[in-house]
Amino acid sequence: MDLGDIRYRPETGCAAQADLRHDSLTATAPPAERWLLIESRSAWPRQALTSLRNSSSGAELGDVVARRCRELSIRPVLIRRYGRVDRTGPRRWGLVDCRPGRELVRWGDLPTDEHLLNVLAGKDLGLVSTAPVYLVCTHGRHDACCAVRGRPVAAALTAAYPERTWECSHIGGDRFAANIVVLPHGLFYGHVAPTRAVELAKQYDEGAVVPDLLRGSGAFVPPVQAAQHFARAAGHSPAVDNLLPQTVEVIGEHRWRILLASTNGTASGSSPARRLIAVEVSARLDTVDARLTCAGSSPAQIRHFELHNLTTA
Repeated sequence: MDLGDIRYRPETGCAAQADLRHDSLTATAPPAERWLLIESRSAWPRQALTSLRNSSSGAELGDVVARRCRELSIRPVLIRRYGRVDRTGPRRWGLVDCRPGRELVRWGDLPTDEHLLNVLAGKDLGLVSTAPVYLVCTHGRHDACCAVRGRPVAAALTAAYPERTWECSHIGGDRFAANIVVLPHGLFYGHVAPTRAVELAKQYDEGAVVPDLLRGSGAFVPPVQAAQHFARAAGHSPAVDNLLPQTVEVIGEHRWRILLASTNGTASGSSPARRLIAVEVSARLDTVDARLTCAGSSPAQIRHFELHNLTTA
């Protein structure tokens, strides 16, 4: 595990400093509607896809895969198992759709890195899996805090769910380490302690999120993530499929009105009552004298969302 600069100390790293500042997790999930998971058994470089190797001459495979993923709006990450790796079996690829109503995970074998181009072209559809996937960022060469805080979390999840859990390369939000992504719903969690990692998985199995650790779902833009957060804080259900956005309206500079569909409560019978929640939020950038990553510079800017109005029809 590469922890980067030898002067690094966990107690002064970007994640520890974010803890001390009480940085908000709200609406910090980066966009990620679809994912390409690439099993890798070599050391991860700082830029993950540069580890991909093509057997024929031509453009660097990592650049080709990255470009194709951008065209398809797919987030590529490297994955590996925690601990000792069995190198006798085939490597795997995964393709995940996180879009509401389309949530799906497909897995297939990865004989060569170049086979990823067949996967992205739809020539290998793999097999559908109903099991969730837990990604834990442990990319120490990108940020030491991710490895220091992520590996104990990966160990805890692996002990409980060995087939579902993978370490992964950089996913964003280093200061929120340990970071977990739960697929296929694309739920980003931050500041996860090993003692709470299994709780997240159990809640997901029961169809619910854990609001106090939730950064948001990458399937939604940040204003929607913020609206969902404020709706849950107001007492609406933490069910995974609740609070889906119906409309997103820009009503001013850095201000939005979002309609969410909620199924809180019941109607006159036993069926859930569907209600619309109108949430008005705004965003501002605050300058802080801090580094948001261990390799970053100071000062930096942090985006905060504010609730202006929340009404239920």
